[in-house]
Amino acid sequence: MITHLLTRIDLMMNGFSKGQKRIALYIEEHYDKAAFMTASKLGETVGVSESTVVRFATELGYDGYPKLQKAMQEMIRNKLTSVQRIEVTSGRIGDGNVLDSVLNQDIEKIRRTIEETSHEDFARAVDEICAAKRIYIFGVRSTGAIASFLAYYFELIFDNNVILINTTSPSSTYEHIFRITEEDVMIGISFPRYSSTAIEAMNFARSRGAHAVAITDSMASPLVQSADSILIARSDMASIVDSLVAPLSLINALIVATVLKKKDEVTETFRLLEDVWNREGVYSNHDDKETRAEK
Repeated sequence: MITHLLTRIDLMMNGFSKGQKRIALYIEEHYDKAAFMTASKLGETVGVSESTVVRFATELGYDGYPKLQKAMQEMIRNKLTSVQRIEVTSGRIGDGNVLDSVLNQDIEKIRRTIEETSHEDFARAVDEICAAKRIYIFGVRSTGAIASFLAYYFELIFDNNVILINTTSPSSTYEHIFRITEEDVMIGISFPRYSSTAIEAMNFARSRGAHAVAITDSMASPLVQSADSILIARSDMASIVDSLVAPLSLINALIVATVLKKKDEVTETFRLLEDVWNREGVYSNHDDKETRAEK
């Protein structure tokens, strides 16, 4: 079975109808845009009917247009440049309401994340994290923010056994993880464009026997190959900025699940923390200030 979309198109080009050839040529030249068009929009763009687009997908061997669209999206995962992202986003939204469009797209990503994330893998990841001697968290560039968020709460939950790695330097990364063993967990967070250092860190952790947890966007992600537990959270590589709403929501769930699993221990930890925060005035007590002002 020929899996690469462009190879299929090249081999079958001579047998296409005129309308199908127009679709094929457009995909070859503009697959970065076609990948995010509906069948109706693609047909309108090249001047054919929606039904012709659907038949074209079937002719290529795909089970409907959504499968063809998915093939185009997988093909460009590491190839969409920042300039292309701007063009695709502009084409998606056009003169529409940016706020509504972006929020609705994020809602859709969370919905797909609920459908696609394995509950079994999630539960296994929570068990392994809670049992680990050390927890390594890798996240760089745009994912550095959510990696830091996860590390912040895990440091409160798991004392000093959390190591955050947010460098793209291979040598510095290995300096952080060279002690990793089968008693540890590595959580690798990466979305398109995937970090090559994240892939190497996951491979190294797996080679040392550590339980590897991948937080990524699809089963086509290179992080999946070295992962024991795979947590899928939908991102949007075609947006001007990386949408990390669904990944952050998944990480929220991971934090909540670990807290509930270690409820008694964590409750005591936070009780002590609250005493320290109150004594040191870490958080503003607005109500107390208003009460004093009234007196």
